[in-house]
Amino acid sequence: MAERVRANNQLNSPQRMSSRRSSLGRLPCRRRTSGDFGTTGELPSHPELLVRKLGGPSVKPYQPDGVWEAVAMPESNTKTYKPDSGENLFRRSLYWFWKRSAPPASLEIFNAPSREASCMKRERTNTSRQALVTLNDPQFVEAARALADRALAETGPDDEARIQFMAERLLARPLDPDELAIVRRSLAELLDWYRTRPEDARSLMTTGASKPRFTDATVLAGWTLVANELLNLDEALCK
Repeated sequence: MAERVRANNQLNSPQRMSSRRSSLGRLPCRRRTSGDFGTTGELPSHPELLVRKLGGPSVKPYQPDGVWEAVAMPESNTKTYKPDSGENLFRRSLYWFWKRSAPPASLEIFNAPSREASCMKRERTNTSRQALVTLNDPQFVEAARALADRALAETGPDDEARIQFMAERLLARPLDPDELAIVRRSLAELLDWYRTRPEDARSLMTTGASKPRFTDATVLAGWTLVANELLNLDEALCK
């Protein structure tokens, strides 16, 4: 069913640049997996995680341990999966190495075709496994940490400014007062949690290959989880 276009949308954008006519849908897998690395921003002292270089050989991103061993032939030259290092971990998913019998797990969970047959139209699903990826996959956790790290570095000591900075990067709008109150409560709970569990905070700081600038692991861990929550809003995951 087509959505009704609100009159004020047409008035504010006569050329329909802002008219919201399409139905809500989850972003395709490649835009989802590449997009989160691009939310961290770009500074000389803290470049965004997403490497925007074009072309070059395939790269091997983070994948679950043993992802190839279960399906590889003993004599195969792709029997064992070893992730790349450096900037190759942060290339667009267009360049990810693809083994047909074991495609990249995060792409497969987000309905990437298997490449074993032609695909005229991609499926679109919304499953609990997808939530596990966006909440726990190293790529998504690392993207959330990098965004939190930048917010702490750029916006000063004001919590509201930090939250709004992340919201505008992810949602292209500031949070309203009710939303802001929810996020501030979540932040307080997370900071209290990590203050009593410093080992968990340090463990979170070692996820992925990038190194944060902010040195207080307890504070950065709390802000990382806030960024992760914002990354998992429907408004961030859907177009």
